[in-house]
Amino acid sequence: MKKWIVLAALVGAGYFGWQQWQIWQAKMAQAQNPGRPTTSPVIQTNISFGVNAAGEIGPAEQVSVRPQVNGIIKSMPVDIGDTVKSGDPLFTLDDQDLQTQRSTKLIEIEATKLQLVKAERDMHRSEQLFQNKLISVELYDDTRTTYELARNTVEQRSKEIALIEYQITLTKIMAPFNCTVLTRPVSVGQAVSGSGGFNAGTEVLTIADLNSMVINAHVNQADVPRLRMDQEVEVAIEAVSGLKLTGQVERIAPQATIKNNIKGFATRILLKNVDPRVRPGMTANVRIPVASAANVMAVPLAAVFTERNEETQQLERYVFVQKGDGFEKRVIQLGVSDYFNAEVQAGLSPGEVVALELPKEEKQRQGKMLAGLRPGGGDAGGLRAGLAPGGRGPLNLSTGSPPVLGSKTAAAKTPTNATAMAATVPVQSGGGSNSGAAAAH
Repeated sequence: MKKWIVLAALVGAGYFGWQQWQIWQAKMAQAQNPGRPTTSPVIQTNISFGVNAAGEIGPAEQVSVRPQVNGIIKSMPVDIGDTVKSGDPLFTLDDQDLQTQRSTKLIEIEATKLQLVKAERDMHRSEQLFQNKLISVELYDDTRTTYELARNTVEQRSKEIALIEYQITLTKIMAPFNCTVLTRPVSVGQAVSGSGGFNAGTEVLTIADLNSMVINAHVNQADVPRLRMDQEVEVAIEAVSGLKLTGQVERIAPQATIKNNIKGFATRILLKNVDPRVRPGMTANVRIPVASAANVMAVPLAAVFTERNEETQQLERYVFVQKGDGFEKRVIQLGVSDYFNAEVQAGLSPGEVVALELPKEEKQRQGKMLAGLRPGGGDAGGLRAGLAPGGRGPLNLSTGSPPVLGSKTAAAKTPTNATAMAATVPVQSGGGSNSGAAAAH
């Protein structure tokens, strides 16, 4: 009798312990997922999907100012950051040597002019004597030659003086347009070389028009087909919080380049209505709008699943709609999506509630299907494989990082709406992982 009592006590203690273990497991699961929603209603919202790119801001026109003649910096009335109007002086060179050369040439030309007058007088006298046959032809030709040489000398000296005067004007450098001084590597008194020689000359200043700024961005090759010339884009400046600007695509490079191990195309974006706080070298985040839909029915991406139809061999999008205590599987048609919601064009009504995860019955059905296919090594089908908008790769909806694709369905041809441009919709397949497909708005 005691033996049965002890056995009953052990069974009761074991059952109680099992119950306590079940309660502890439920509490642990609840602690790991506190308040996690399992359903969501169909909502009306705005969806906007765009491609992001980063670039560096710089002036549209930047000029390196170099003198054309050699010399020493005599004066420089501008400094870094100064704003200079068109025609105002930037710097001047010491022209004392040129002025000395000019004075010497002026003295020389006066002497050659006197020689020219004498040669002309001698030529006219010889011409009269020659007409009267009082001098020989050789003597007459000599006087004419002397006159021509004197005239050529005067012309040569005049050109030399004009060249020196032109060089004197080059010693005064004026601003070619309204600009701001960016750099000033040279100081007053320093000797500089001119760009008219064998080298490029000494850089004295760097100037730019800060009222006209551009963004030089490197756009991923997968996003370049979405760009077009003169397209307006949204610009956010990292250094100026809350500042939003508008840009216009001005140029797209015809050939790809590799930057930071990413193949893309150099894109130049012209900023409109430049804010005074924007400076060259700042980083700009560019958002290129691709597709949008206003006031449409939408569901969270977690509620959309994908499964291959064995009859049509096409991928179908479906959701599980709540019906009483259970869920009804319903095929839907999708439109534009972003990273959070997907537009529902057909298959749902406002106010209906959809599941954010597979219902228990569906999990059991797919578990049995996987168990039946596993020994044969066949395709389990229905594994989730999410693709980020733009089709550039898979997207993990919980972290935003690209997971490894585990399903053949991710590479399958997906149905699209033939009425408009294609935009990728990250959705989920019936096996429990995300699957992306292209849908058109």
